[in-house]
Amino acid sequence: MPAPNTPPGAAQDDDLVFADETPADAPVKDGGAWRVLIVDDDADVHSTTTFALGTLEMHGRPLAFLHAYSAAEAIDVLAREHDIAVILLDVVMEQADAGLHLVRHVRDTLGRHDVRIILRTGQPGYAPEMDAIRGYDINDYRTKSELTRTKLYTSVATAIRAYEQIHALEDSRMGLAEVVRANTELMALHTVGEMTLGILRAVAVLAGQPADGVLCACVPGTGHVGWQVLASCGPSADLARGGMLAPGGQGPAAAIARALAERRNLYEPDYLALYFCGKSHRHFAAWLKLTRPLDALRRGLVDVFTSSIAVGLDNVALMTALHRAAFYDGLTSLPNRTRLVELIDDSLRARADATLCLVDIDQFAETNDALGHQFGDALLGAVAQRLRTRLDARVALARIGGDIFCLLGEADLIDPAAVQDQFAAPFSIEGQDVQVSATLGLVRLLEHDGTAADALKDADIALKRAKTQRRGGHFYFSRGMGVEIRERVRLMHALRSGFARGELFLAYQPQVELAARRAFGAEALLRWRTEDGRFVPPDRFIPIAEYSGLIIDIGAWVLREACAELVRVRAAGHLDFTMSINVSQVQFRHPHFIDMLRQALLETGAPPERVELEITESMAMEEPDLLIERLAEIKRTGVSIAIDDFGTGFSSLSYLQRLCVDRLKIDRAFVTEITDAARGSSIAEMVIELGRNLGLSIIAEGVEDEVQAQILQALGCPLAQGYLFARPLAPEALIEWLGSDALTRAA
Repeated sequence: MPAPNTPPGAAQDDDLVFADETPADAPVKDGGAWRVLIVDDDADVHSTTTFALGTLEMHGRPLAFLHAYSAAEAIDVLAREHDIAVILLDVVMEQADAGLHLVRHVRDTLGRHDVRIILRTGQPGYAPEMDAIRGYDINDYRTKSELTRTKLYTSVATAIRAYEQIHALEDSRMGLAEVVRANTELMALHTVGEMTLGILRAVAVLAGQPADGVLCACVPGTGHVGWQVLASCGPSADLARGGMLAPGGQGPAAAIARALAERRNLYEPDYLALYFCGKSHRHFAAWLKLTRPLDALRRGLVDVFTSSIAVGLDNVALMTALHRAAFYDGLTSLPNRTRLVELIDDSLRARADATLCLVDIDQFAETNDALGHQFGDALLGAVAQRLRTRLDARVALARIGGDIFCLLGEADLIDPAAVQDQFAAPFSIEGQDVQVSATLGLVRLLEHDGTAADALKDADIALKRAKTQRRGGHFYFSRGMGVEIRERVRLMHALRSGFARGELFLAYQPQVELAARRAFGAEALLRWRTEDGRFVPPDRFIPIAEYSGLIIDIGAWVLREACAELVRVRAAGHLDFTMSINVSQVQFRHPHFIDMLRQALLETGAPPERVELEITESMAMEEPDLLIERLAEIKRTGVSIAIDDFGTGFSSLSYLQRLCVDRLKIDRAFVTEITDAARGSSIAEMVIELGRNLGLSIIAEGVEDEVQAQILQALGCPLAQGYLFARPLAPEALIEWLGSDALTRAA
């Protein structure tokens, strides 16, 4: 029987050994060459594979190639050729599963269990089902992009070695059947722990010895600290202290180190050390105690078994790692969002009286920024540990992103007050006591009729509502909240689409001098008319635009459009006309707002001294230092500033003096009151007097009748706008209105 492993000093699997002559690209039937069938619908794959391997030897023999360009053609070749060692098989050919159908044909219909099969795919996102890989004895599975010449050689050499050994053991069918049975059973296992323990027991059966040994995962370069023990059995289980095999000495660790260094199985009179080649920078090795040396037949059985099971072991380890990465949080080891969705779906299907609770750590971002991400990660780990150890074990705990944890359990086990009590005591992080609170959003799943993803959205809606009301509190989701949020989302998408289609437009309401009844400017007002002709009120869509951030693009468009209209009005002969433009708080705070303003002035050629920006009083009162600096920048462009809705807030007079504003607008609510016998004109009069003392211009909005206009004029208010003079006008109507004697006739 050929030696199953390359002896020391000879070429290893990764070494390329060239034949004296290139083997013919046709079947060689005299046994002088290993015959390889290439099955792929891409002719380039055939030529590149032949080029890569055609001049190489494997185990002292050259390679000869057969070619099939479809699964059907491969079936014909296999029907007439019976000494094929390896099939290099494309997974996806005529159909997505053509390769797997061919595998089933080879194993089940033809009964060819000796030929080795290496699956290849050019589609990294596609992978055959694990059941097919386990059930049909596939030797290896690779993407075409990762198959360099050396790696292709290694895969084929490993497959040929297995083929050679299988044929060398034909007279030992009982042992071979045991190898196949062990492989099949082990491949059906889904966890690394189950499979590695099964490998130890299977090797013991093949060796005819008691099961007594360890199997380790060995990352290169970590031998000085030991190796992770994945499975152990018999008296040798005592070797795994704390889950690690300690290094040093002449015992199992030394034997494993030698097997890893020589990349082969070692057979000694009193032990054997097995080497399993792995991927992803990790190998596996096992040590088993022997009560007597192994004969050649049993060595061969063990070699065949370890060679064939290595790929399965590596795949299961990889699948376990991928499963953990896919379903568990790397920082806290808690279930992640994906796993939580599965748990919620289980509760929904069972119609359990369960509660879903999102736990958001208050001001975590500020803590993270101030003390660093390492400190923040430690805090998250401490929160996870406290919740895991103090809450009822029947409550599922997950971390679904950032600083948000999630609890899922029976309704009587999740009490918001009890959850928030877990944050009463400070957390000790890096020697510091950190006090944090949490805000909760909850959903009762019995009242929920959607999917798990919908339940998480509803919990998030409740969490946002809790944050707006009071941090450190909690809020339960209700159906009314869902309707409200969904309507907002619908409106947001409609607004985005409507803006792109040009459904938004500007109307202009003239502003007049009360004494002369002469128009001196207009306020640009944003309007939205949908495709079906319906008007959406500004107080409905502007908050949505601000919340979604769309107001930045809309606001930039409004600036350009209003400035362009100002230029058109001036071209019509109205040179002393001023255009007043409202600015959203979100837009005003944008870091590039000044650049947007300058760009609008530059593109349209509008004179800055004839442009006025309106900000609300509430905007003026937030972050005064930032506002003062921003207003100063605006003033340097030549544009003037008005405070809209003045009198509705709580402006500090001393602060108002520091603002670089030019005009105050009296809110329409106070204009309406001036004809009320009970309340009268006290607030309007106060605003007018304040503006006069500060040297600011005053304009009243919402003037609807002549009595209001006369009272305002008598109080000293020189300017006004409202339905008494004109409703908001389209651009063409504005210029026409300015050229008419409409104000004279109204007076």
